[in-house]
Amino acid sequence: MSGPKPKSWIEAIHAYVPGKSAGADGRPLIKLSANENPLGTSPAALAARAAAAEPSRYPDPDSKALRAAIAEVHGLDPALVVMGTGSDELLHLAAQGYAGPGDEVLFSRFSFSVYDIAARRCGATPVEAPDADFGTDVDALLALVSERTRVVFLANPNNPTGSYLPRAELARLHAGLPQDVLLVVDQAYAEYVGPADDDGGLDLAAAHDNVLVTRTFSKIYGLAGERVGWGTGASAIVDTLNRIRGPFNVTNSAQAMALAAVQDRQFVDDARDHNARERARFVARLEALGNHGLRPLPSEANFVLILFSGKLTAEAAYNGLADRGYITRWLPGQGLPQGLRITIGTAEQMDEIAAHLRDMAEAVR
Repeated sequence: MSGPKPKSWIEAIHAYVPGKSAGADGRPLIKLSANENPLGTSPAALAARAAAAEPSRYPDPDSKALRAAIAEVHGLDPALVVMGTGSDELLHLAAQGYAGPGDEVLFSRFSFSVYDIAARRCGATPVEAPDADFGTDVDALLALVSERTRVVFLANPNNPTGSYLPRAELARLHAGLPQDVLLVVDQAYAEYVGPADDDGGLDLAAAHDNVLVTRTFSKIYGLAGERVGWGTGASAIVDTLNRIRGPFNVTNSAQAMALAAVQDRQFVDDARDHNARERARFVARLEALGNHGLRPLPSEANFVLILFSGKLTAEAAYNGLADRGYITRWLPGQGLPQGLRITIGTAEQMDEIAAHLRDMAEAVR
C-alpha cells in the first residue's frame, strides 16, 4: 500500500461509536441511547441562540462571558476555567498535555470509552483496572499506578454503568496518587447528583496542583448539539490546555446558549428532579423482574444499565425494543454484551419500556 502511513498507536484506535438514533432499517426511533435531556433545552438558551453574534464573525476565543458565568455559579476564579468543544476535547487535551509514548494512562474497566482513545491518540499506553461490581475500585486503580503513570481518568458518575464514587473515596484515590500524576475527574453527569452528595471534585481541583475536573453542557443543560464543555484546575493545568486547544473552539451560538443555560437554575433543578423521580420509578419496575434475570445497576446519572442473565438476553431486548419503536444502547463493544443502557426519558416512555421488557421476559420464560 502506498501513501502516508499513520502512527502505529493511531491504527490501534477503535473509533468511538455514538448512540444510534434509528433502527437497522433506517427507521427513526425514539432515541434513548445517548443520555440526552428528555426535557429539551432551556427556553432562555433557545432565545439566546436567536440573539447570538453573526456566524460570519469569529467567536470570542476565550469565551470570557461564559467563563465568568460558570465561575459565578460554581464559586470559581474565571481564570481557572477552560472551555472545550464538549468535555471530550478537554479529555483528549489532558492526555495529550501530560502523556505520550512510553507513558501510561489509567482508568477503570467499564468506564467511558473515550479514555482508551485519548490515551492511544497521544501514543500512551492505556491501562485498565479491575472494577468492583461494575463500579470504580480505588484499591485496584492505586495498585496499578507505576512510574510510567501520567494520567488517571475517573468518570463520576460513571458512564456506562451509573456507579458513583463518594467524596471520601475520591479523596482517598487522590491522596494515593503521586503528585506528578494528573487526576481527571470527568463530571459529565454531576448535575444529576443532589448537592448533598457532591463528590468534592471541584474542591480537590481548587486545593491541589494535579486535579482537573471536566463538565459538559450536553447532558442536563440539553445542549448536546452545540458541543460545549468546560474544565477547571490549577493555573498550570489550565495554561497547558489553553496552549493546545482549538483557538476558536466554542462557537458564537454555543457561547450564547450556554451562557443563558448556566444561569437558568430552575431548568437544571427541574431536570434533576424529573430524572430522579423517573429513574426511581423505572428501577422499581425493573427490580420486580429480577426473577427473569434482569438486574438494574444503581445509578446516579440520567440512565440505567440493565444486566441480563436469564432467557431474555440484552441483544434480544435491544432488538425487541427497536421493533417497538425505541433505540437504546447495547454494549458488546465495551465488554458488556449482557448490558443494555437506557436513558431516562419521559414518564410515558419509561412506563412503555418497562412494560415491553416485562412482556419480552415473560414470553421467553
